[in-house]
Amino acid sequence: MSRQRARSDIADPALADQGAARIGRSERSMPVLRAIRAGFAEKRPLTGLTIAACLHVTAETAILVRTLTAGGAQVRLAASNPLSTQDDVAAALAGQPEVTVFARRGVPPTEYHQHVDAPSAPGQRW
Repeated sequence: MSRQRARSDIADPALADQGAARIGRSERSMPVLRAIRAGFAEKRPLTGLTIAACLHVTAETAILVRTLTAGGAQVRLAASNPLSTQDDVAAALAGQPEVTVFARRGVPPTEYHQHVDAPSAPGQRW
């Protein structure tokens, strides 16, 4: 059975480099997640798992997501608040093959609810 990767719904993939820079700046102030990521990268305890999350899509969340993927997980991330979504961070995360992102800043309520439902939508292949 082939695995089909769901497409992310983000504002602009061209923002990925800007988002990666923002994530890098935030990462310096999160030594605990850096240490956990190092252990996860070595042992890969989350291999084969898919983790769905509905969180603020910010640089700090991106560090958590990268920690989970270092452990071997696939991550499906939805924005919990479209007003706090950092579109550049969403783009940087969506560029990772293990991550699918449903987040755009300022979406109307109907799209917001679609994003929240997307990570655990029945019939999704992930």
